[in-house]
Amino acid sequence: MWLPSFQPAALALLAATLVRHAAAQVTTPCFPMNKTCPADPALGMDMTFNFNVTPKFEVWETQVGPVTWDNTNGAGLRITKQGDSPTIRTKFYYFWGRAEIIMKAARGTGIISSVMMLSDNLDEIDWEFLGGDPTTVQTNYYGKGVIPDKSNGLTHKVPGNAQDDFHNYTTVWTKDQLDFYIDGNKVRSLLAKDANNTYYYPQTPMRLSLGIWAGGDPSMPKGTREWAGGDTDYSKGPFEMYVKAAHVQDGSTGKEYLYTDKTGSWQSVKVVEGNSTIKEVITAPPAKSLSDKWNDLPSGAKIAVYASAGGVGALLLLTAIVYCIRQRRRGAREAAAAEERAQAERLELERFRQAGVDPDSFSSAAAEYKPKEMQRNGLADADSYSIPPSPSLQPMNPTSPLDSGRWDAASAALGAAAVGGAAGAAAMRSPRSPAPLLHNGAPQSPRSVASPSIYSDRGGNNRSPAPSARHPQSPGAGSMRSPTQSQFGQQNPSRSFSSPNAQMRAGSPAQGRHDFGAGQMTRLGSPAPIAHPQPQRSFTTGGYGEQEQGYGGKQQGGDGYWGGGNGGYR
Repeated sequence: MWLPSFQPAALALLAATLVRHAAAQVTTPCFPMNKTCPADPALGMDMTFNFNVTPKFEVWETQVGPVTWDNTNGAGLRITKQGDSPTIRTKFYYFWGRAEIIMKAARGTGIISSVMMLSDNLDEIDWEFLGGDPTTVQTNYYGKGVIPDKSNGLTHKVPGNAQDDFHNYTTVWTKDQLDFYIDGNKVRSLLAKDANNTYYYPQTPMRLSLGIWAGGDPSMPKGTREWAGGDTDYSKGPFEMYVKAAHVQDGSTGKEYLYTDKTGSWQSVKVVEGNSTIKEVITAPPAKSLSDKWNDLPSGAKIAVYASAGGVGALLLLTAIVYCIRQRRRGAREAAAAEERAQAERLELERFRQAGVDPDSFSSAAAEYKPKEMQRNGLADADSYSIPPSPSLQPMNPTSPLDSGRWDAASAALGAAAVGGAAGAAAMRSPRSPAPLLHNGAPQSPRSVASPSIYSDRGGNNRSPAPSARHPQSPGAGSMRSPTQSQFGQQNPSRSFSSPNAQMRAGSPAQGRHDFGAGQMTRLGSPAPIAHPQPQRSFTTGGYGEQEQGYGGKQQGGDGYWGGGNGGYR
């Protein structure tokens, strides 16, 4: 319902109002004068809201930007860039009543801080603060969204400074009169009959909105920017408005408000009786803390809780003690075992020291035992094996390799090597090898000592072996014969590859120089220096022949120990 003619001031006010409505989110979900609308939830009580904390979302909502909450300034609404227009508003409505706002307006040219009461029917009551003028505030009203032919707005003096100090801005609204107060002082009063015979008088249920917007934004029409006080320079921001508290008193105690027709009058609004859902949310007791819940428990329940807690604590303590004891005992056992191992190692090292043995030499001189070869040599079977002990090593006289009064380690090793068994090889692998043997002042190589050579008996002491020699001979022709059994006595029996009672002969069938006693094997003398050492003995398939008959015995394919055929020494 627009009037046909407008004065220039009215046109400017109209443009500013329309832009202000758009920028300040002045909307209605349903216009009751055009269609039937759902009922509006009522506050139905008198309530003060302190904005030191975020209010319940069932009661207040935030629009067009974030809002901060703190104990000092309450709700903080801030413009930092173009397009910002933060607003908070109630989700409830009140029908007649009172609204008090304790706030501090924002400073800044073109910045508008506003307090607005708005109904679905677009009835409106406003407080508007211009950021370029900290000493004044404007009040205004509208009915049914209609802009009158003359401005309804009035300007009022604010005591002190509206941008530096918090002030109380109050409206008292009844069906007959609307009053405006600043810090308890009435600054304006509007009678319903003076608003076009009540037609433009705000008279339908309203909800409260608090917001900030930029009327001086460069995108706004010129008239709006002039009304707001000029263009807004966002580089001088942020621009901040603070609301510490709001007190709202609903004029009814009903559940909700329902429009019964499309006249837009207060008589068309029905107050639905009952308990307001908003009131139930507001008056609901806050969630109890743990201390509150504990205080509410009866004495018996508290005693039970104490007893249960004590039992659990005692069980945990006992468990910890048992665990510690077990760990200590386990540690003591491990320490004792470690001490026993260390003591055993010390004793073993002491025995080695007394025997003159260096334990560090074991790793480099240790022999490798091959199971297949040990089985072939008769030292192992399917269930066990036997390793001959290393003889006690005694130093030898380099000038007299044949010590006639006893057995020495080198002679025992050579005797074993002459037989060719694994016992001789094991003796040669003792951790402490005998000193090199000397002959005519020349040292013997380990290969010469370990492996006897084949010499001819063509005379002379240092002759090369005859190419066709088959039998071991004495190192010299008569001068260095092998000692007989009568010279050295009996040797401890070595493992023999022939029958223990077989007659053994070391000489060839033609010469027969060295005889051995029945059932025993006498040692050979230390060999003379070897010009051309013979290769190591190797055991081919067949070993010493299918039927061993001692040193002079027959083998398959051969006529003696070093005879031809598949077996024997090569």
